Amino acid sequence: MNTHDALDTLAVLGVFLLMALPSLLGHAHDRRIDRQLRQAERGPGPRDQNSSSKETEPSTATWYADGRRSKKLVSSCTP
Repeated sequence: MNTHDALDTLAVLGVFLLMALPSLLGHAHDRRIDRQLRQAERGPGPRDQNSSSKETEPSTATWYADGRRSKKLVSSCTP
């Protein structure tokens, strides 16, 4: 097999992969959706359920938003 034949073979394989790639990606997407649907039918698992005995704290974004609101209220009250 000479270099020209190897390049032709690689070109054919490259075109085949380019044509097969959308189908393979779609198949993987469908399998992921099916898995998510099966999981949703079973209901929430033990790690998906929130524990009511555990105290929760607001997120950083909530603290930031509360701080911004209080600054606006204070600055709007001054003449």
